[in-house]
Amino acid sequence: MVRLKDIALRAGVSVMTVSKVMRDASDISAATKARVRQLAQQMGYMPDSVAQGLRTRTSRLFGLVISAATNPIYARVVMAIEESAHEMNYDLLTAHSLNIPAREEAVIRRMLARRIDGLFVAPVYRLDPTAAIYEELARRNVPTVLLGHGAPFCQGFPNVETDDMTSSYSLTQHLLELGHRKIAFFTGPPVSPSAQERLEGYRKALREAQIETDDKLIFNAGSTIEEGEKAALQMLDEALNATAVQAVNDPVAIGAATVFLNQGLRIPEDLSIVGFGNVLTSEYFRVPLTTVRQPKLRLGVAAVESMLRLQRGEQPATKRLPAEIVIRKSSGPPPRRDRL
Repeated sequence: MVRLKDIALRAGVSVMTVSKVMRDASDISAATKARVRQLAQQMGYMPDSVAQGLRTRTSRLFGLVISAATNPIYARVVMAIEESAHEMNYDLLTAHSLNIPAREEAVIRRMLARRIDGLFVAPVYRLDPTAAIYEELARRNVPTVLLGHGAPFCQGFPNVETDDMTSSYSLTQHLLELGHRKIAFFTGPPVSPSAQERLEGYRKALREAQIETDDKLIFNAGSTIEEGEKAALQMLDEALNATAVQAVNDPVAIGAATVFLNQGLRIPEDLSIVGFGNVLTSEYFRVPLTTVRQPKLRLGVAAVESMLRLQRGEQPATKRLPAEIVIRKSSGPPPRRDRL
């Protein structure tokens, strides 16, 4: 292993000078810095980050906890955070909670043991008003930014989120403007604040259109393609004659649309369907999906901005970012027999 002493001997300077070059100290000339750094690179020198962390009491590590890398919503969010961390000379330690509270706590504790300098976490939502691991993060004063909506068990932490209710409201309005009056809603997990906001946006748009919400048209569909398929089969079995389906997210919409198409229904001629999230698959589905484009990259950038403010001792506010509708081929007017 190449040491500072080895570089100093080869360069003909003191060990202190080499140390200052590696720390980019201001009292070393540019020419000396360039010569020493080139020599260090040629010799294969690798700085000892653990030793540096002991001296500076920082790890240059950020922790990132998401449900799973297979969740397409997080791809661009993670990319934005990783890119910003790289530019700041931080490494990113990533773990998956799999939406299991106990696993979430375990991976966060492992990160705390690694002395992370800050934590980005997509919370595992629960009905409990408190959670021990979030209480510990607050007690330790660990800079923490939530990726998603706040909830009682994680109050007090800054967060970045999409304006889900307004976006869902606009999506329902889009279907209403096309002439739909019987719009089914495939909702997400009841513990998820974003799922509840999207349901409330749907209800608000119906109220303003003076259409009474029919609970028979609201189906618990979870968040996956498979759960979307099950909800679609249930709706077909109940023969409710809805002319449109609004899904809590794109995977649910894609699962449901697959069932409808396989049952011989035409989209959108017989039934319109819309999603939420604008994951990559939605644009290239058999019938390109009308959806809401979440600002994934901007959410990641906003999360890093909040983290930097925390590290400066400031208290950033919640950042609620707008989203926009992307209209594609899966939404159209209702069948002629159902038009007013």
